[in-house]
Amino acid sequence: MFFLLFQRLFHQMKIYLDKMRCFRKRSTIPFLVALITFLLFINLYIEDGYVLEEDKRQLRETSMHPLNSERYVHTFKDITNFSGTINVTYRYLAGTPLPRKKYLTIGLSSVKRKRGNYLLETIKSIFDQSSYEELKEIVVVVHLADFDLAWCESLVQEISRKFGHHIIAGRLLVIHAPEEYYPSLDGLKRNYNDPEDRVRFRSKQNVDYAFLLNFCTNLSDFYMMLEDDVRCSRNFLTALKKVVASREGSYWVMLEFSKLGYIGKLYHSRDLPRLAHFLLMFYQEMPCDWLLIHFRGLLAQKDAIRFKPSLFQHMGYYSSYKGAENKLKDDDFEEDYLDIPDNPPASLYTNINVFESYDAAKAYSSVDEYFWGKALSTGDFYVIVFNKISKIKIITGTDDRQNDILHHGALEVGERLVGTKKGRQCSSYITLGEFKNGNIEVHDVDHKIAFDIECVRIVVTASQKEWLIIRSISLWTTQGASQ
Repeated sequence: MFFLLFQRLFHQMKIYLDKMRCFRKRSTIPFLVALITFLLFINLYIEDGYVLEEDKRQLRETSMHPLNSERYVHTFKDITNFSGTINVTYRYLAGTPLPRKKYLTIGLSSVKRKRGNYLLETIKSIFDQSSYEELKEIVVVVHLADFDLAWCESLVQEISRKFGHHIIAGRLLVIHAPEEYYPSLDGLKRNYNDPEDRVRFRSKQNVDYAFLLNFCTNLSDFYMMLEDDVRCSRNFLTALKKVVASREGSYWVMLEFSKLGYIGKLYHSRDLPRLAHFLLMFYQEMPCDWLLIHFRGLLAQKDAIRFKPSLFQHMGYYSSYKGAENKLKDDDFEEDYLDIPDNPPASLYTNINVFESYDAAKAYSSVDEYFWGKALSTGDFYVIVFNKISKIKIITGTDDRQNDILHHGALEVGERLVGTKKGRQCSSYITLGEFKNGNIEVHDVDHKIAFDIECVRIVVTASQKEWLIIRSISLWTTQGASQ
């Protein structure tokens, strides 16, 4: 209906403009009035959350070019910086939102599968792996996105039986976006030579997620995207909060807590309206996980920021697409990883020659990255400046560069911080231990050392021809160890 109205108005405008060419010497006011009316109509139409057919054609043309080019970064930020929600009337199948915003919303979208159904197990894992205090800070929103309403009603009854107390407590909501709000799923573009039914499946999935994101915009400070066949690590929220706190003051769009698909992708809730609009605009162009990468790039986060160990694991054996086998697993997942380092704010210094952009800070970050230094000499060092440490763990080398470890080195801690030409360092150090096979781990540091530690230093004790990768530096504070 809206498209037909737009066509009529556009046709009338064309006729009117043709006539105006004959009279433009007499007056330009009628032309300006018509033009302003026309532009206002387009603006109102787009703000209602609909994408015009002509717009879709233009978007298909722009998809021929890389989405993360500077041109499209500018366009997406300045022209399609949507801040309003999409006009969809949802059906509440179970639960209602609470007035108080939570810390985290976990969004799940689920459809009827030909083989197997893992949604109930996923919901159970989320709640079972969370403490009572953590449960106070999360809300789980399930979008039953299948057009088979009988299946939706049957499943929501089962969800209500198993998780009724969570629904009553406002921790679990089940919603449904009616079919009439969906764009056309027929005659879609056949990108990547995908079969027609595959294109329809992934295009609908993009819209499913868009409507879910749209619903969750104002429920919490952060939003976590999960699939409906996932197992969670214990106390994943506590780990996630530590990571978010460690990124305070730095810019990010998407943090990744799993390397698979749409699993474990964290967003600021303020970005959800734009992401929802983005998925709708390009719903037939490519799969959702590819669009998420483009979205992150368009908002100027060039590289992925992924944390290890992964907090979520894919557990489904059969895909939601045709029931095909899907054995993907995240080999970085640890279900009972409770010993999460604190890595408090610190200053980092090294005199080791750094290779390219693999700088000192990357060893101290919990992101999947590392410090990489070139040829080492006796006396070279890497210093971390802070205090009150209870445990230190340092790992060098990687699986594919197993010889780029610290073959001969010591771990030292120091006191009496002073300023030097090479940055702030401690005036005196004592040795905690020697590296073995490139690694070292020391417990009860605060009991072994009489002073408040202000520096931690890695010292090379013998030259080596191999380069050095410091994969991770993990520090636990006295306060963090007691929690």
